[in-house]
Amino acid sequence: MRSFIVCTILCLMFGTASAQQDINIMTYNIRYNNPGDSINAWPNRKEWVKDLVEFYDTDILCVQEALKEQVDFLLNSSRFGLEGVGREDGMTKGEYTAIYYDKARFEKKDAGTFWLSETPEKPSKGWDAQIIRICTWVKLFDKSVKKEFYVFNTHYDHMGGNARLKSSELIRKKIGEIAGKFPVFLTGDLNTAPDTPPVTEIKTLLKDTKDVSKAKPYGPAGTFNAFRFNAELKERIDYIFVNDKIGVLKFAVLSDSKNQRYPSDHLPVFVKVRLK
Repeated sequence: MRSFIVCTILCLMFGTASAQQDINIMTYNIRYNNPGDSINAWPNRKEWVKDLVEFYDTDILCVQEALKEQVDFLLNSSRFGLEGVGREDGMTKGEYTAIYYDKARFEKKDAGTFWLSETPEKPSKGWDAQIIRICTWVKLFDKSVKKEFYVFNTHYDHMGGNARLKSSELIRKKIGEIAGKFPVFLTGDLNTAPDTPPVTEIKTLLKDTKDVSKAKPYGPAGTFNAFRFNAELKERIDYIFVNDKIGVLKFAVLSDSKNQRYPSDHLPVFVKVRLK
């Protein structure tokens, strides 16, 4: 009986320690605050988005299409720190590709933003893109395992096919320059399918978490719903990539809904990972 109790205690202790090493990361295009979305406009779903993030115990949240008031709403009264700028001026104007991180667990060591263009150091539109696009990054120190890693978050152009490919080439280069040999996450809305050249280019450096998840991937194949509850959910355009210094335990596309509505026109992608 005594040995059984000791064994149980040890299992609980080691199980808890393992769980503390896990990191929950979510990438989520939250749809910009567009009053024309009617019932699906941001004021009608902002609490829902925030609740969803908390329910899944998200340690790191990467969002796309977030305007300043949306960025601030998700940050206010939260446990998160924030990295991100508006893409139009590098300050607060335009959409953010913001990165939120649990301040109690992670310490920000470095951060920045570059533009997806021929002049990445300043606000600019690149190649055949229709609008300005950016990639935000942050270097974090995980206090629980005493390791540093990088998170890159981006949103590719929705029209420019060459811009999407060139964006992948630029991000691949920048990851090498900025992150070196550290563990790396790349998240974002790439506005392109898994079998296209922009994704293939990223996969010359990083792995698609859906492909390498130890557990069977969960949820629908697609990540874009256009606010249509009856959408087929076959169009996959949102991703989380990692390098070989990160183990992927679980992968999911979360199709949470309420009253036959979704909290955004995209579904969040969620992974549970562990730094090696």
